[in-house]
Amino acid sequence: MKIPLDSVCVRSGLLCDRCQGMVDSGEVDTDEVEIMRVLLDLEESHFKELKDATYHRAIKIGHLLVLVVTSGPNLTQSKWVKVSKALQEKLKVKTVRIVEKVNDLKASASQLLSPARVLGVNTLWLPDGTVQYVVRVAKNEKRFLPSGTTELERALSKLYSTTVKIRVE
Repeated sequence: MKIPLDSVCVRSGLLCDRCQGMVDSGEVDTDEVEIMRVLLDLEESHFKELKDATYHRAIKIGHLLVLVVTSGPNLTQSKWVKVSKALQEKLKVKTVRIVEKVNDLKASASQLLSPARVLGVNTLWLPDGTVQYVVRVAKNEKRFLPSGTTELERALSKLYSTTVKIRVE
């Protein structure tokens, strides 16, 4: 798996100057080093297909861990589900969601909120010039959401660096 830090540094736990600089600057969070180590271990032991995947970042909010990745050609959705289950066991996190890195908010929200269906995404242009997005989910699908709406809103907001709200209608 391609990761932003050196694999030797991640495996050993001792970071070189470049990797430590990335952690100190905030480009890579300290919790992400452990996540990368587990992903490299999973690639070695169980999931050889992870070799072609690229890890971009991880967002941890409460009991929810969101991994932003780019898949390789041999990785299917069912393989990613197995990887997320293995990550849940190794990291002792309640929910792990793996999201493909795309520039489309609706596609990312659909992956994150699955199996709940996203009805649409509305754009709100506020008077102060800022933009806010509202992800709409059907009322009868609320029970399928993988986590609380506030955690999901914070994860999407952090992912897109803007305010994202989830509205159940």
